[in-house]
Amino acid sequence: MAMEDEDSNTAVVATNTQTGIKKGGDVGDNGSCIDRQPDTVVHQAGLNQTAGRGSRIGPGAHAATGIRVLKRNMKRNGSRGCVTRKTRFGSRERDWLKGDTQRGCVCLYGATVDPQLPATGPQASSTPQTDLQLVLCSTSTTVEELCAQRNGQGLYVQLHGDLVRRLDPTERPLQMVYDYLAAMGYADPVRVQQEAANSDLSCLIRFYSEHPVNADQQERTLLKGVFSVRKGKSQLHKWAERQVILCGTCLIVASVKDSLTGKMHILPLVGGKVEEVKRRQHCLMFSSAGSQAQTYFVNFDTLADYQRWHRQASKVVSQTVSLVDLSCYSLEAVPEYLFYSQDITHLNLRHNFMSLQGPGGLLNLPRFSQLKSLNLSHNRLGVFPECVCEILSLTELNLSCNSLQTVPAQTGNLQSLQTLSLDGNHLSSLPEELGGLSQLNSLGLSFNNFSHVPAVLERLSAVDRLAMAGNRVESLELCTLARMSHLKNIDLRLNGLKQVKSENHEAVSQVTQLDLRDNCLDSLDLSSVSNLETLHCQRNQLGTLTLSGFTLRMLHASSNRLATVNIYPVPNQLTHMDLSQNLLEYLPDWVCDCRKIEMLDVTHNLLSELPSRLLNSLSLRKLLAGNNRLQRVPDLLDHIPLEALDLQHNKLAELPESLFYKALNLKYLNVSANALENIPPSSQSEESLSTLQELYLTGNNLNENCGALLVGHQNLRVLHIAYNQLLSFPASKLSKLEQLEELNLSGNKLKTIPSTVSSCKRLHTLIAHSNHITVFPEILNLPEIKLVDLSCNELTEIQLPDSLPATLQELDLTGNSSLMLEHKTLNLFSHITTLKLDQKSTTAAGDVLSASTPWNHGYSEMSGQRNKLCVSVLAVDRFGDGVEACYGIFDGDRNEEVPRLLQCTMGDVLCEELQHSSVDSVYMCNTFLTSHRKLGMAGQKLGASALLCYIHHEPSDPGGYFSLTVANVGTCQAVLCRDGRPVPLSKVYSLENCTEEMDRVKLSKAIITEDNKVSGVTCCSRLLGCSYLSPWVLPKPWVHTEPLCSQDEFLILGNRALFERVSYQEAVCTVQAVRDPRAAAKKLCSLAQSYGCKDNIEAVVVSLHISEDSCTCEPPVSTTEPRGPPPTPVPVSVTPGPTDPATLSSSSGVVSEFNSETSASEVGSEAGSTASDEHPSSGPASRPERRCSLHPAPTLCGIMVPGSAGPGTHPGLFQRQPSCATFSSNQSDNGLDSDDEAPLEGVISNGSKLEVEVDIHCCAFQLRSGAPESPKDLDLEKRGSDYPNGKMRRQNSVVVSATNGCLLAVCGREIADLKKSPSTSSLFGKKLSNGSVVAPEDSHNLIEVALEAPKKKSGYFTAPAQQDPEDQLIVPPSLEQEVREQLRGQSPLVSGPSLTSIPPCLKDPVWDHPHPPAFASSLVPGPGPVPILQQEVYDTAL
Repeated sequence: MAMEDEDSNTAVVATNTQTGIKKGGDVGDNGSCIDRQPDTVVHQAGLNQTAGRGSRIGPGAHAATGIRVLKRNMKRNGSRGCVTRKTRFGSRERDWLKGDTQRGCVCLYGATVDPQLPATGPQASSTPQTDLQLVLCSTSTTVEELCAQRNGQGLYVQLHGDLVRRLDPTERPLQMVYDYLAAMGYADPVRVQQEAANSDLSCLIRFYSEHPVNADQQERTLLKGVFSVRKGKSQLHKWAERQVILCGTCLIVASVKDSLTGKMHILPLVGGKVEEVKRRQHCLMFSSAGSQAQTYFVNFDTLADYQRWHRQASKVVSQTVSLVDLSCYSLEAVPEYLFYSQDITHLNLRHNFMSLQGPGGLLNLPRFSQLKSLNLSHNRLGVFPECVCEILSLTELNLSCNSLQTVPAQTGNLQSLQTLSLDGNHLSSLPEELGGLSQLNSLGLSFNNFSHVPAVLERLSAVDRLAMAGNRVESLELCTLARMSHLKNIDLRLNGLKQVKSENHEAVSQVTQLDLRDNCLDSLDLSSVSNLETLHCQRNQLGTLTLSGFTLRMLHASSNRLATVNIYPVPNQLTHMDLSQNLLEYLPDWVCDCRKIEMLDVTHNLLSELPSRLLNSLSLRKLLAGNNRLQRVPDLLDHIPLEALDLQHNKLAELPESLFYKALNLKYLNVSANALENIPPSSQSEESLSTLQELYLTGNNLNENCGALLVGHQNLRVLHIAYNQLLSFPASKLSKLEQLEELNLSGNKLKTIPSTVSSCKRLHTLIAHSNHITVFPEILNLPEIKLVDLSCNELTEIQLPDSLPATLQELDLTGNSSLMLEHKTLNLFSHITTLKLDQKSTTAAGDVLSASTPWNHGYSEMSGQRNKLCVSVLAVDRFGDGVEACYGIFDGDRNEEVPRLLQCTMGDVLCEELQHSSVDSVYMCNTFLTSHRKLGMAGQKLGASALLCYIHHEPSDPGGYFSLTVANVGTCQAVLCRDGRPVPLSKVYSLENCTEEMDRVKLSKAIITEDNKVSGVTCCSRLLGCSYLSPWVLPKPWVHTEPLCSQDEFLILGNRALFERVSYQEAVCTVQAVRDPRAAAKKLCSLAQSYGCKDNIEAVVVSLHISEDSCTCEPPVSTTEPRGPPPTPVPVSVTPGPTDPATLSSSSGVVSEFNSETSASEVGSEAGSTASDEHPSSGPASRPERRCSLHPAPTLCGIMVPGSAGPGTHPGLFQRQPSCATFSSNQSDNGLDSDDEAPLEGVISNGSKLEVEVDIHCCAFQLRSGAPESPKDLDLEKRGSDYPNGKMRRQNSVVVSATNGCLLAVCGREIADLKKSPSTSSLFGKKLSNGSVVAPEDSHNLIEVALEAPKKKSGYFTAPAQQDPEDQLIVPPSLEQEVREQLRGQSPLVSGPSLTSIPPCLKDPVWDHPHPPAFASSLVPGPGPVPILQQEVYDTAL
C-alpha cells in the first residue's frame, strides 16, 4: 500500500505491513517486538488489500484504497517492545509524519476486544482487553471522515479521566490534541507532534471509538431485567415472569413478559420500604408509602442481581424528597423510563452533555409535572434551553457554566421561580420580563460580562443579595443601589472596580454587607451607607477609607496602603477588625473607644506603640501586633480578658511585669524575634493561676534563668525557646512542666537535656538541633513521643532501653560527626518510619570531595501540626557529566503522592530534556510539561507546586561562568543572596499575588470562591497535576536565568509556608549568621514554626563558592564501545579494563543477595519512569582529563566515581559535610510494604523509611566514565572481601538512604564506569518503582529500604480514570523461558567483568528511529515468574 503525501487532510491508518514487525511478537527489522493479535487487522467495508491507487473512501476522504485500521492489543504480556512511539510506525509512516507537522496520530480506544477474535500464544487471556487503533491523520481531518473510513458511528473524547463527550461530526480530533498541548505550554510544532503520539497523554486526553461502558454508572441510572414477580402480600396471587425496571424513584413492572407495551405498573418507592424475604432465596419485597401502599415481590436469579437491586432500592426509599441525582454521568439524555417517575420534584443533571432532541432530551423535561428543582449547570449548552420555561412548577433553576449569551424573555413565565443561578456564563444583559418574577429571591450573576448593575433588579423586590463577583463593573454609583431598596448584601469582588461614587450623599440605608475585595480602588468613602455591618475591601490600593460607624460590626481592610481609617461615629458594635499589611504608624483614637472589640489584627504595619487603653480593654480577646516597631508594651492596670497576644518581630526589650497575673485568661503568647533578656513571673506568689498553653520565645536573648520563671505555667503545652543564650535548662524546673507536649530548644548552647524530661509524660515532640549536646536524652521511655530532632549536635553514643515506644515516627541524628552506632542500635531503630543518619567518611576523602564542587547544600522539612508530610526535596550536587547541580522542592498542600512522584522523576526528565535543547526557557518549560504528563492518573485530581533550579555553564561558553536557571509553578520560591541582599528568582503563581493570572482565569470563566481558590480547590493558577482544572490551572512554568558571580553567597528554596512567615531579608540574614547549609535550613524551618506556622515547611539552602578563576578544562573525548556477546546475565555491570579480572568476586556475596532481591518492580518503572529516547554512549577508560578548580574529577552525586579519583583518594567514600540527604519524606498515608522481598542479613527491610545524609538521589542523571581504577582502589575493595559474604562490616558508619516510598539498594562493590543516560542507570543500581535509580556504593553493607506497594487505596490509587491498557506487565510462567530467550537475543547481557554496551546518543526527531536503542537492563533470575522489563512504555500507570 502506498501513501499519498500531497493531501494534507488525508486520514491514514497504520498497517502491519510497513512496520517491519512480524506477527506473533517476532522481532522485526527495528530490533523490537510488538505484541499483536494475529487476526486483528480489520479491513474497511467494500475494500480489499490489493485495490489500486486513486480510489476514494467515503465522503471527504482522499487516501489511497486499501487503507486499514490496525487494532493493536496494548496489554503487556511478555513482549518487551510493546508499541512505543518509535515502534508503532514503519519508515513510510515516519516519513509521512515528518513531512508536515500538521500530521499526526490519533489513538482510538475501544471498550473491549471482540471475544470472537482468536487469542493464542502470549495473547491468551481470560479477561477483556482494551484494544487500540492508531489512526494517522492531519489536523484538518474531521470526525465524520474518520468514522467514514472506520465504518464507525461516532467518536468520544475524555479529558483527565473524567466525563466522556460525543464529538460533533465537524470537530477535528488531532487539532483538539494540538490545541490542548499548545494551551499546556508547548510551543514547538515538532514537539507538539511528538507529544501527541505519546501514550502517557491518554491520562489527559483520550479518544474512544465507542462510548466506554461503566457498570457502576449503569447500576445507578437504570436497572432492568426479567424476573419472577408476585403482586400483593396475599398468597392468592401467582408468580409470573415479568420485565422489571428500577429507574428514578419508581419500580416499574410490565404487564407482559418480554415487552414494554401495554399497561405498566408503577410503584413509587420514596418513603416506602424494601425488605428481604427470608422464606425465599434472593427475594425482595418492595412497598410504596402511604395508607394504600402496594407491594411487589421480586425473585432474582443470582445473588449479584439481588445485591445490586437491594443496594439501589435502599437508597431510593431512604430519601425524604423525590430526588434523582444523575450528575457527572456523561449523559446526553435521561433514561426514557425516568418519565414514569411522575413524582420527581428534584432533578440534578449537573456535569453532563444534555442535548435538546431525542426521547430523553431536554425538550421532554416538561413531562415532569411536579418538578420543582432542576440543575443543568456545566452542560455545554451554549444557548438557554427555552423548553425549561414551560415547567411552570419550577422554584429553582441552575444554568451556571453553560456559555450562555442571552436569557430569553420566556423566563418571565416561571412565576414560581425563587432561585435562578446564571453564574459563569457570557451574559451582559437581562430581559425586562425577568422583572415580573415576584417570588425570585436569589439571582446569581457572578463571573459574567456585565459592565453595570442590571436595571431590572430594581423590580425584583424579593432579591436581597446582588451576586456579581467577577464581572466588569468598573464604576459603582451608590445612588443606583439606593433605588434598589431591597438589596442588603452586595458582592462586587474581582470586578476591576476603580471608583465608588457618592454624588448627592444620598443615604443608602438598606445595604448591610458589602464585599469589594480584589479591585482597583484607591479611595473609598462609604459614609452614606449608614447601616453597614460588614465590609470586605482587602487587596485594593486604598489610601483613605471613610465609613459610618453606626452599625459596623466587622471590618476587613488588609493588604492596602492605609495610613489611617476614618469612622464616625465610634463603632460601638465593632467586634472584629483586620488592618494588617498597611502603613499605619499609629492607631486611631476611636479604636480604644470601641466597647465590644474582640479581635484586632494590625500585623505588618509601622506602629511604634500600642495605646494603654487598648491593651486594658475589657472586651479585647485577641490582639495581633507582630511585625511592627514596638519598643514597649504598656502596663496592665487591671485584670483583662485577653486570650491571645502576638508581639513577634518587634523591638521589645521587656514585657510588663504584671502580664501573666493580670491576663489570667492568656492562653497564647508569641514574642519571638525581639530583644527580650527575661520574662515576667507567672504570679506574685508561689501559687500560680496561669492558663498559658502556648509560649513562643524564639530568637531573643534569654538565658537559663528564664527556666525558673516558666514553672508557674503548669498548663503549658507548647514551649519554643529556640535560638536564645541558654547554657542549660534547670532540671528541677523542667520536671514540673508535666503537661508539656512540644518542646523546641534548638540553637542554644545546651550540652545536655535534663533527665527530668522523662517527667513530661505527654511530650510528643522534642526539637533540640544545633546545640552542643553530647549525651542522648532520656526520652525514649516517654509513652507518646513521636518526633526527636537532635541533629547538628555533638552526640557520641546513644544509651537505649530494651524497646522503643511504638509511637516514635521520626528520629533525626544527622550532623553528629562523632556519633557511633552499632548494628544492634540500628536494629532497634528499624521500626521508625523516618530515621535520618549521617554517612561516615574519612577526613581526607571528605576534604577532597568538598573541594571538588563549588557548592554544597542542606535541607530541612517539618510536618508541623499535620499528620503527614506533603513536601519533598530534590538535591543533587553532582548533576550531569560536568560541574552542574540540580535542586528542587515540591509542595502538594494536602496530598503527598504528587510531590513524591516529582521528587523521583523530575531530575531524570530534566536530564533527558537537556539532550534535546540548550535553550533555558525551552528545556525547563518542557521539563515541567513532561513531568506533568508523566504524573498520569495521579495528576488528574491531585497537584503540587514545584520549583527547579539548575546550575550550569552557558552552552555558548562552556568554560565561562556559571548560570542559574530557575523554573517554578505554584507558590514555591527561590531567593539568591548577592552581596548580602536578597534577589528573588521565582514568581508566585497565586490568584492573590498575580494580577495577570487572575485576569486569565476570570477570562476562561472559572468560578473563584471567596477565599480566592479556583473552583474552591487551589489558590494557584499554575500547578503540576490537577489537570481536571484545565484550562484554568496550567503546568507552564515561569523560567528565569541568572548569571552567577563571586558575590553570590547562597541560594534559598522554600515553600509557601516558609516565606509567609520569614521574609526574604530575614531568611538571608539567618543563613548568613549560620553558614552551614544544613543548620541554616533547620533554623529557617524552626523560625517559621515559632512564628506561628502550623503547616508543612521545607527549606533548601545551597552554599555557593563561585570563584573568578578561568576554566582550563580540556574537552571530553567521546568514544564508543563495540557490543559484546550475550553471556550470562548479572544484576550489576562492572567496567572492563586492565584491572584485576577477579574484582567481581570481592562482592560476590552481595551479588548473590542482590540477585534474589531484584525484581521488575524494583528495576522497571511504571509510575514516573523516565526512560530516555536517546541513549548516550559512554566510552571505555581513557586518559585523565585536565581539570580546573571549577571542574574537578567527576563524582556521582557526591560519590567519587571509581577510576576517576587521583592518587591518595578513596573513590567510594561519600562526602558527609555539608552534603545531606537528597531523598526526603515522612510518614505516608498509603503505607508501603515489601512482602515479596526476602530478608537479608543485616538489612533493615521492615517498611521503615531511612534517610541517608549523602548525595545519592538518582543515578539516572548523566555520569561520565573515568580512568581505570588505581591499585589502591583495588586493594581497598579486596579488603572488603575479608568479611563474611564479601561485605565489609562498618560499625561506626551507617549506610542508610532516603527513599520515601522507593526501594533503594546500596551495594558494596566498585563501579568503575557509570553511564550518563537515565535509561541505562538500572545497570548500576536498583531502579525504583517510582522511576528513581540509586547507584551502588563502595564497600558498605547492603541496606535496603523496602517501600514498594500501597497498602490501602487512597489518593491516585483510586483516581477515577479509565486505566491505560499499557499499565500492566505480565509474564505467564509458561512463557518465562520464551521471553528470556527473546530478551537475550535482543539485549546482550554481561557476565563477569564485561560491560553492556549502549548505542550512541541519537538526537534525531522521535519519528526518525528505525532502530530503537538497545534495552539497557538486566534480566535477573530469581524465584517464581520473572516480570520482564519494559523501557519507554506507559510510565505513569499506578
